[in-house]
Amino acid sequence: MNWRYAHTALGLCTLAFTATMVARLAISPLVPEITAAFEVTNATVGLALSGMWLAYALSQFPSGILGDRYGERTVILVAVGSTAVASLLIAASPSILAFVLFTVVLGAGAGLHYSVATTFLTRQFDDIGRAIGVHVAGGPIAGLAAPPAAALVGARHGWRAGVLLGVAVAVPVFALFAWRIRPTEPRRPDQPMRERFAVGPLVELLSRPSILYTTGLATLGAFTWQATASFLPTFLEVGGGLSGALSALLFSLYFLVHGGSQPLTGSLSDRIGRDETVILTMASGVVGYALLVVAAREGSGLAPIVPGVLLVGLAMSWGAPLQSRFMDLLSDAERGAGFGLVRTVYMVFGASGSVVVGAVSDVAGWAVAFGLLAAVMTLALVTLLANRLLELGY
Repeated sequence: MNWRYAHTALGLCTLAFTATMVARLAISPLVPEITAAFEVTNATVGLALSGMWLAYALSQFPSGILGDRYGERTVILVAVGSTAVASLLIAASPSILAFVLFTVVLGAGAGLHYSVATTFLTRQFDDIGRAIGVHVAGGPIAGLAAPPAAALVGARHGWRAGVLLGVAVAVPVFALFAWRIRPTEPRRPDQPMRERFAVGPLVELLSRPSILYTTGLATLGAFTWQATASFLPTFLEVGGGLSGALSALLFSLYFLVHGGSQPLTGSLSDRIGRDETVILTMASGVVGYALLVVAAREGSGLAPIVPGVLLVGLAMSWGAPLQSRFMDLLSDAERGAGFGLVRTVYMVFGASGSVVVGAVSDVAGWAVAFGLLAAVMTLALVTLLANRLLELGY
């Protein structure tokens, strides 16, 4: 595998991830227009979005199995292609029931990409932390660009045109990927699918102490990421007393740091170790969320908020080193289905972050809600430090 092809693969896998994320994130800023068009409540559209993210999480495990059976290239093309088709169907939805159904289909199709692409990239690079860091940065890049673009298009041409942004991005990425990526050989083309879903081997993999430990850390990280992505702008506006425009600008800054730091933390984990790098990200989260809580309680304005947002953005780059840690622990034969399995587990449990933090904010206020996120980061940091001490014999 020569240098040029490996980096082409990395670039196109990252673009494919960006395309699947753009389609999902383009819907959120259009919610007011969608509720008005179908004459439904925010809760109804929220149910569609929750179903989309749940379907995305649940697709991670079967995607790995499909990659082993049909080859990674085929599955990634299906993921990007189904993203384009589902976005088109959402834009053409004649009723709210169709909208909900097609939104869930979007999540399921887009979810086929990430685990398979990550496994594919680990076979192209020796420094897998750096490669995973670049790949995972495709999500924050979409988070930075997609919501304002969709809102602008939606305001001028209607919500259906805003949703079509997903089609506009996914179609050329599909064509590029099909053109430039070589066919990949299936790893297990003849193994019956029912054997891959047997409960015993799945439980055995998840119950390995090293996998269980890493999954626990990833769940804490996913819980915090989900809550931050859902409520950081609202926290800044309501809890921090900032204007809506400034809150949106700082949210974009969060995604900018989040995306830009992923390749750095991934590369750093190749150099100094996975746990050491995750310790850095979790420690950043403890300080960052604490600064945001101080701002909410004392009304101290931008002084603590800006460094808090920067540190939180760095903290949420835990994905690159932790996902690399999973790959270190899985054999080459296990990586496809195994990584998809652990992704499904920690993403499903982590998805509760939005519900829990939203409920806490209703009952106790935003300072307490984001104080909970600081506590979650502290728990992860203490767990990491305790594990390192045990490894050193203390």
